[in-house]
Amino acid sequence: MKKVVVIGAGAAGMMAAAVAANRGLDVTLLEKNHRVGRKLLITGKGRCNITNACDIEELIENVPTNGKFLYSAFYSFTNDDVIDMFNKLGVETKVERGKRVFPQSDKAHDVVNALEKMIKKQKVKLILNAKVDKIVAKDNKVEKVVLNDKKEIKCDAIIVATGGLSYPLTGSTGDGYKFAKAQGHKITDTKPALIGIEVQEKFVKELEKLSLRNIGISVYNSKNKKIYDDFGELEFTKYGLDGPTIKSASCRMKDTTKENYKIVVDLKPALDEEKLDKRVQKDFQKYTNKKFEKALDDLLPQKLIPVILELTQIDKDTVVHQISREQRKHLVHLLKNLTFTVKRYRPIDEAIITSGGIKVNEINASTMESKLVEGLFFAGEVIDVDAYTGGFNLQIAFSTGYLAGYYC
Repeated sequence: MKKVVVIGAGAAGMMAAAVAANRGLDVTLLEKNHRVGRKLLITGKGRCNITNACDIEELIENVPTNGKFLYSAFYSFTNDDVIDMFNKLGVETKVERGKRVFPQSDKAHDVVNALEKMIKKQKVKLILNAKVDKIVAKDNKVEKVVLNDKKEIKCDAIIVATGGLSYPLTGSTGDGYKFAKAQGHKITDTKPALIGIEVQEKFVKELEKLSLRNIGISVYNSKNKKIYDDFGELEFTKYGLDGPTIKSASCRMKDTTKENYKIVVDLKPALDEEKLDKRVQKDFQKYTNKKFEKALDDLLPQKLIPVILELTQIDKDTVVHQISREQRKHLVHLLKNLTFTVKRYRPIDEAIITSGGIKVNEINASTMESKLVEGLFFAGEVIDVDAYTGGFNLQIAFSTGYLAGYYC
């Protein structure tokens, strides 16, 4: 019987192991942690956004790094297949804003338990606390896996599903890159993706923990060319900006030490400047004999008002009817163009995913097998593919895991 070793019991690894075992193969799943799916438990703020209910072409469009490499994977195991799989495993799902698919219970535990149930049903041999030291290949064909305790597991195929470098406490410490490199694979430089961003503006500290919904953001490079825009939620932190729109924007930005980026926040995207000006005039009429800061009560969250006041350079004690047309216009422009200067990404260990990884031109896109070593397969985040937030990265894990398990 063909023997398969899968390294890493995350979404991609459990998927690959179950599919391979379902084919009647002898499958051993190695996990360095004391339990499976540790990173899954914290995705989607503990709710686990398992996929996105858009069409396949849209899935590919949401993978800015090497999306076309995933054609076979996404068509072989679709987002509908993911939803169907979880439904059959007893996890009911629901679709939320942006076609994001979550478990009905809003509990990532249910997702992990379902995948664990799936590998048990397929009689996968799961070994926990198993740290892999190296992969051994002979004559460009895999031969065995050697663990840290020197134990050897001989096999005919190996699937590397070790994740990237994000959230190292969950076990993602870049082991897969090391294994691949030792077998002659090239690794695209890694950087954090789906990550918060530090900015130069000091006033963000005053906005810490403020969360805004229905805002617009635009990202500009050093040539002042817009490279990304989005609409949705944003959160202020003591170091800068975070939240779904910012995490997705981070995927479009490159090395912040070589490129200067700015992020422009539109606090009122539903109104153009002319309409917003009329709205502000209406508020000014309502509060005509009040102090300026009072006139912003209906327009902005309380925490944001002192910052906007400071940026307008209009004294907060100025009576509203004393504010000039130019000052009002400046306020309106500011509300549509609150600008932040990007300093750097937050550390990679805070990133949801890692951008970079094993070069896709060295992997067969139809099978996930290495083009360099026979019997060596890759699945999930270890490959140089990454997507925006919204369930797309887990879809990559399930689809690539499926292919690796099916063809190993």
